[in-house]
Amino acid sequence: MASLTEARRVVLKIGSALLVDRTSGALRSDWLTALAQDVAWLKGQGKDVILVSSGSIALGRGVLGLPPADLPLEQSQAAAAVGQIRLARAYEEALAPHDITTAQVLVTLEDSADRRRYLNSRATLEQLLSLGVVPIVNENDTIATDEIRYGDNDRLAAQVAVTVGADQLILLSDVDGFYDGNPADNPAARRFDRIDTITPEIEAMAGDAGSGLSKGGMKTKLMAARMATDAGCTMAITLGTAHNPLQKLENGAAATWFAAQDDPQVARKRWIAAMKPKGQIMVDQGAVQALERGKSLLPAGVTQITGAFGRGDTVAIHGPDGARIGQGLIRYTSAEAEIIKGCQSRDIEAILGYPGRAALIHRDDMVL
Repeated sequence: MASLTEARRVVLKIGSALLVDRTSGALRSDWLTALAQDVAWLKGQGKDVILVSSGSIALGRGVLGLPPADLPLEQSQAAAAVGQIRLARAYEEALAPHDITTAQVLVTLEDSADRRRYLNSRATLEQLLSLGVVPIVNENDTIATDEIRYGDNDRLAAQVAVTVGADQLILLSDVDGFYDGNPADNPAARRFDRIDTITPEIEAMAGDAGSGLSKGGMKTKLMAARMATDAGCTMAITLGTAHNPLQKLENGAAATWFAAQDDPQVARKRWIAAMKPKGQIMVDQGAVQALERGKSLLPAGVTQITGAFGRGDTVAIHGPDGARIGQGLIRYTSAEAEIIKGCQSRDIEAILGYPGRAALIHRDDMVL
């Protein structure tokens, strides 16, 4: 089985049914306090931690006295608006005693479907993690409609894991793993300790689920597993109802682990390499040598820009002899790149009239 102590970057998904009492609609404060201990335990090992948390609608519903049944869109959005501020404050208060700073990040499906928004989300999360912050990510239910929403936080958590190159995704659930049948209906149902490949037979075993507060079932968890493992991220489904579920998982609690199909960085590089470039960048010999040493591509080393491309598009990188040496996701439009080529990064703001990123193509977004 995989170990949490082996992870470098962990994404943890927390469902509404774990965070909010189903009967009273109140926050399970004692459970959240124990979860904060788990997060502090991981942070103490030098790991990056991101929480993808449901609960805003469930909390807001209780405050507004709305019924536990499915709500009309407008009432769901109103409940989310009331609940989001309470959810963020609850996490802040739970983690503050451990000297952990939190940040709220609200996203919709459009933020990952649109490349520019995707890169903005990725850059923000990376910056927060570099500063030691624990981001609390949730779907922006106050504005999300069916056309622009994930609809469940299992797949949202997987998308976040892919976005930040996490090597482990943990789904805390009201069941202790993936079974070949519904254990609530079939006492003989068998839990899988490990799944190396998600086959059609495995997919056929997934049922619809849930508790009254949860939107996701095993089907969505399996979709999340496929998305995460294809990107090189190991995923686990484990029981989250008890206190300190992460330390219990590390100490051998029941779970199903889905094996990563590749290393996260290798998977990301392969994805970038498979994309068709929309433009070309010519660089000087000094830039070639810097790239070979694992550096990012700075504007100073660029001598020529060809093609029309937007921020986040893939561009090919060519050396001074015209030979193609790699490609990557560019952080500027072709018009901006043309203006700042050859300049020092410190001069970008003065040239463009607004702050920019130091690198034209970051090394994490490049394959040679």
